Amino acid sequence: QVQLVESGGGLVQPGGSLRLSCAASGTIFSMNAMGWYRQAPGKQRELVAVITSFESTNHLDSVKGRFTISKDNAKNTVNLQMNSLKPEDTAVYYCNANGRLTGSSRFDAWGQGTQVTVSS
Repeated sequence: QVQLVESGGGLVQPGGSLRLSCAASGTIFSMNAMGWYRQAPGKQRELVAVITSFESTNHLDSVKGRFTISKDNAKNTVNLQMNSLKPEDTAVYYCNANGRLTGSSRFDAWGQGTQVTVSS
C-alpha cells in the first residue's frame, strides 16, 4: 500500500558528504512523520533523524551539526544531507514513514535500506 524507495548511499571518504533521498508512494492520505534510521553490523537500529508534518525535527546527538533532515510535502519525499562524515557513520540507512491511508487506516512503512560506507 505504501512503498518507500531510497537512493543516494555509497562509499565516501571521511569528511565527505552524501545526500540520501526517500520517496513515498501509494494511497497516502496524510503523513505524520518521516525519518531515517541506521543499523551498523552488530548494533541495534537507531533513529538518526525525524521530521514531522509540523516541520519539527529531531536529530541523534552524534549527528547534530553534521546531518540535516528535510522534506518535500508535495512529493512525499524526505532527504538526509550528511556532511563531515565519519567512519562511525557507516551503516545501512533505512527510511521510515507513518501516517494514514485513504480510508483512514494507519500505515508504518520501511524502505529496503541503503548502504553508507565511510572509509579512506
